[in-house]
Amino acid sequence: MGVDPGSRFTGWGIIRSDGAESRYVASGCIALPPRRPMGERLTRIYKELGEIARCHRVEEAALETVFVHRNVQSALKLGQARGAALCALVMAGVGEAAEYSPRRVKQAVCGYGGAGKEQVALMVARLLDHDSDFGEDEADGLALSICHAHHLSVARLAARAREASGEAVS
Repeated sequence: MGVDPGSRFTGWGIIRSDGAESRYVASGCIALPPRRPMGERLTRIYKELGEIARCHRVEEAALETVFVHRNVQSALKLGQARGAALCALVMAGVGEAAEYSPRRVKQAVCGYGGAGKEQVALMVARLLDHDSDFGEDEADGLALSICHAHHLSVARLAARAREASGEAVS
């Protein structure tokens, strides 16, 4: 499960991956009313993501890392949304989520770390062989899932290579 947390929109996406192929399972976006108190919005992120993770029996998760905003208040709100998402995943039994920078996610999905949101959405649909359009936040959640699946696949291959060469595997 990939989660792109935000104080107004939190995108999420779930895939199944065997390392070679990824398949779409579910995705969506939690739209949070901007005029509601922050505590209510964070509670909604926590409750909905936790329910989704439990319902789909999510085993692995990835979140986007915080990037520095020019507006300190925006950065603080993003950090709070990430905290609510992380707590929801841990409480749903997923455990600690991996973290990836936006640039790394775009590199994994599009081959270019400076790709735009439209390009990410198009590549996500293509990689998952999915014919409907994804919203930007939903596509970002799925892109995080794909990035994490790629990372796990590479880590497993590296471990097998070390094992085959007789090196200690940790």
